[in-house]
Amino acid sequence: MTEPVFHPDFGKTDRIQRQAVSPRSLGPLRFLMKLGGWLSGRGVEKAVSATGQKIWVFRPEAAGPHPAILWIHGGGLIFGHPLIEKPFARDVARELGAVVACPFYRLAPEDPYPAGLEDVYAALQWLAAQPGVDPTRIAVGGDSAGGGLAAALTILARERGGPAIRFQLLHEPMLDEATRRAAAPDPETLRLWTPEINTWAWDGYLQDVRGPVPETASPSRIEDPAGLPAAWVGVGTRDLFHAEARDYADRLSAAGVPVTFHDVPGGFHGFAQVRKDAAVSRAYVARMKAALADAFKR
Repeated sequence: MTEPVFHPDFGKTDRIQRQAVSPRSLGPLRFLMKLGGWLSGRGVEKAVSATGQKIWVFRPEAAGPHPAILWIHGGGLIFGHPLIEKPFARDVARELGAVVACPFYRLAPEDPYPAGLEDVYAALQWLAAQPGVDPTRIAVGGDSAGGGLAAALTILARERGGPAIRFQLLHEPMLDEATRRAAAPDPETLRLWTPEINTWAWDGYLQDVRGPVPETASPSRIEDPAGLPAAWVGVGTRDLFHAEARDYADRLSAAGVPVTFHDVPGGFHGFAQVRKDAAVSRAYVARMKAALADAFKR
């Protein structure tokens, strides 16, 4: 019996976009997200980092000090907005009693590496300095490109001697620029993020890099992961990033970093948002929250 391409909980997937964005649609998509952010962001606490980028902040109602997570939005390093992460951030603040900071960051191709990374590093510094935050219980994480930036952030923080990061929560992370040169999978097995847009996004992000790609640009380039924070890495088996996420988790584990790797059979890129009501998606998000709660308790 032939195994289905996508998890049966997702129902029909033929109408889900194969590619979420294209060079032609990038401008309109950014505009719509900016407009949606203006509408959705009313009433959200906002701060500004040392690089001048906004941060959306979600706090628990109880008095602190609280654990905290810097949660970074996805978008392939070329688009995206904290409004996408607002439901998850709000839930984590309420359910886990944590401060959640969702930073804006500069996007490629207009602002290539290391602009976006420096923005999220400045946001991490801001978060660690907040009086209501326990600086010994800070995590970083994100979705897709946000997960890749979170992984890069742990490497950068190690290089610079802080701020201290206890845990990294990497959801379908975009980690390896070499994927743009890998053999393309059958497009029928992918949704939302394809090899074509992945190549264009990485090319824009790395346009100013000369010579070897730094590990803080593509975390899969890391030679010595020892000493990085414990990690939870999750991804669907039908995600373009599945192989690189598994490889990164394996390499962290081999270096002695505590890692949990969780893959979702038949999960496509973005499944937890596009099919958020599916039982498998709810279970996956619950696992993410449980891993983060456990890390805060250690």
